[in-house]
Amino acid sequence: MPVLERYFPSAELGRRWTAPEGVLPSSPAGRPGCQQGPLPWDSPEMIRMVKLVWKSKSELQAAKQRGVLETEDALHGFPGDVRLRGQTGVPAERRGSYPFIDFRPLNNTTHSGEIGTKKKVKRLLSFQRYFHASRLLRGIVPQAPLHLLDEDYLGQARHMLSKVGMWDFDIFLFDRLTNGNSLVTLLCHLFSTHGLIHHFKLDMVTLHRFLVMVQEDYHSQNPYHNAVHAADVTQAMHCYLKEPKLASFLTPLDIMLGLLAAAAHDVDHPGVNQPFLIKTNHHLANLYQNMSVLENHHWRSTIGMLRESRLLAHLPKEMTQDIEQQLGSLILATDINRQNEFLARLRTHLHNKDLRLEDGRDRHFMLQIALKCADICNPCRVWEMSKQWSERVCEEFYRQGGTI
Repeated sequence: MPVLERYFPSAELGRRWTAPEGVLPSSPAGRPGCQQGPLPWDSPEMIRMVKLVWKSKSELQAAKQRGVLETEDALHGFPGDVRLRGQTGVPAERRGSYPFIDFRPLNNTTHSGEIGTKKKVKRLLSFQRYFHASRLLRGIVPQAPLHLLDEDYLGQARHMLSKVGMWDFDIFLFDRLTNGNSLVTLLCHLFSTHGLIHHFKLDMVTLHRFLVMVQEDYHSQNPYHNAVHAADVTQAMHCYLKEPKLASFLTPLDIMLGLLAAAAHDVDHPGVNQPFLIKTNHHLANLYQNMSVLENHHWRSTIGMLRESRLLAHLPKEMTQDIEQQLGSLILATDINRQNEFLARLRTHLHNKDLRLEDGRDRHFMLQIALKCADICNPCRVWEMSKQWSERVCEEFYRQGGTI
């Protein structure tokens, strides 16, 4: 009845309606089964007409909505300012500071490995709902209320977080169960598990806002360098931090630096590598003089978000500046061009047996090694995950070649 009131006066409801000329057939031969003249509200022909009117209005609203979204996408396509000044210390960058590289003309490749996992999750959730329904039909009252689909997904995500320290943790499944919020959900859990929120007296709302900023600054159109990759590296970093020979020496500051660096180590990644930026004379290459271009950009962008969210504003100024510098040292260590440098240094320490984890500098060096290993640990994962990551990185390199 509310649908009918929207299109017809309330005073006319309940009456018999005479079809206007041209709307309904004027003779029974023109429309089999139709009566000529007045029609009751509950007649099939009347219901059909109301559905047609409702469908037309819905299609019009959908068309308007598509137009609004296309307009917003066009407005957000403009690049922002590069630098964010006005505070002492390390220069920061404004979020989304580089010109957008449009890959939309290229065709996206469907990752076949995801299809089977999606079907498994769907079957599992369907079985859970069927199990609850069958208990109700048999007259068995469940202890807990019937879960909605979202609650089922969150329950599965909570179950996965109990095994977050396992090397076979499926980050793709976890990302689907959290509705694309794997990085935020994982870091909130890890900060709580390691006691960092209590130790540093972090505000939970501010922490969540900062993590959302980091997650949103990853580009979902990148097949490889996206928020799922950041969550995967963060989970691997957590595994390294739990290693007994290292964990006993780590301080809360070391753990927070390791997790933050892992989460933001590729933030605002454009989906192309450093040689591409240098050869195309990109403004980031000019800004950082062709030295660790992407890593410097990730570091400065992270500092900009830390300051914008004011996550560490309650800490002493000297401490926040030290955190910013150490974050930069960790993120810059992920530059693939410095791989041999860190490996040679690690070999020297192992040969001389002079690595003392009681020393803060040696602990920081081990955090750099751990982050470098976590960043490229995909081949060490289980086969299904390694295969998906290999397909994604190949797709990203293919897209980069298509833009030349």
